[in-house]
Amino acid sequence: MNASNPVTWRTHYALFVLASIYVFNYIDRQLMAILIEPVKLEFGISDTGIGLLSGVTFAVFYTVFGFPLGRLSDRIGRKPVIAFSCIAWSLMTMLCGMAGSFLTLVLARIGVAVGEAGGTAPSVAMVSDLYPARRRSTALAVLMLGSSLGAIVGLGLGGWIAQHHGWRYAFLLIGAPGIFLGLLLLLTVRAPKPALPPAHLDNATLQQEGWFKTLVELFQMPSFLWLVLTGGAAAIAGYAIGTWSPSFLIRSHGLNLQEAGFLVGVVGGTGSTIGTLTCGLLTDRMARRDVGWQIGVPLLGTLISIPFALAYFLWPQGVAFHIGSIAVPQAFLFYSAFGFFGVWWATPCLSAITHLFPASRLAQATAIFVMSMTLLGVGVGPLLIGMLSDFFVPTLGGESLRYALASSVSLLVLAAVFLALALPRYRQQLKQTARVAPPGQAVTA
Repeated sequence: MNASNPVTWRTHYALFVLASIYVFNYIDRQLMAILIEPVKLEFGISDTGIGLLSGVTFAVFYTVFGFPLGRLSDRIGRKPVIAFSCIAWSLMTMLCGMAGSFLTLVLARIGVAVGEAGGTAPSVAMVSDLYPARRRSTALAVLMLGSSLGAIVGLGLGGWIAQHHGWRYAFLLIGAPGIFLGLLLLLTVRAPKPALPPAHLDNATLQQEGWFKTLVELFQMPSFLWLVLTGGAAAIAGYAIGTWSPSFLIRSHGLNLQEAGFLVGVVGGTGSTIGTLTCGLLTDRMARRDVGWQIGVPLLGTLISIPFALAYFLWPQGVAFHIGSIAVPQAFLFYSAFGFFGVWWATPCLSAITHLFPASRLAQATAIFVMSMTLLGVGVGPLLIGMLSDFFVPTLGGESLRYALASSVSLLVLAAVFLALALPRYRQQLKQTARVAPPGQAVTA
């Protein structure tokens, strides 16, 4: 953060607008999860086809455009890239509701992916510009509430709209507010002054530097590779579980579309929201004592989440209690605990990256992390579970999705291994930097 950018009400207002945009980034991205069953019915496609639509197709285009848009935001500023991207993905979400065939739906989802590629990385970089290092994990936790709140609104409200008015209206009504938010950011938020690049990276050098050279130098940073691999592995499991959980509750526990959307979105999303804030506050507090806790907190959360995830998928049918007319399955109690701890890896890892790189490369480094999450998580996660579910049908019948999802937990174990490998490297790098740089100053690559 530039020392000339003090934290004021304008800082918090900017964070509020960015967090609101990130909410709709995830609403528009995750809306397909609650609409799987009616879309399958209308277009007559398989679980593998749904995995391709909600996974690979989205992820490939998101990844292709993610790094260039992150690079653009490092050059021209974060605000215009975020604002115009938000308007673009919102318009394309509305077009999904007008799709007359499966092909046109795929094309519209590609448009959503291209737009959303300019959202996350520049937003993380802008929050890093706005807040000092000692408060950054908490600020990023507020931003990252978008994924949890997006699940609450996207799955809860989306399920209700689809149940009563059809899946097309869900896309149309939920896509519209993002246009307003993009304009709000563009017209009312004051962008922070850009930090000066390190001495060996003057502006002329940055403008001429090729993207391949930048990538090589980014991965030369100790611990960065392990953080990127963590994001990929954890995202495969996270997106697979998030995408297929409503269908799992419908198929294995007898819920209808609206009930599944309410439980996964509102109840599960609330747990994830509290978990995100908790890990952000805890990480800032613990990292002041030992910088290694920046990685230690996500490692702890991931390890705790693993048994809860397994219990959620493998627990037999049975009603725990009722919320109104909704019979809450006993298994869903474990999902609530998983939702709280299962999000602990994302915010601290993103915050760790902001401590490793200067502002002139931060959006590009963040874009690589987000691209790994998206290409592997969004691209592989839903498709892998869809393919496994189809593969298990001959032997497991209607319970094929249950065991396909249970297999995804192995990726959380792998993510924990990557975090354990990143921890000593990150601690060593930050301690070395503390001896030669003022507190809060970003490390140069």
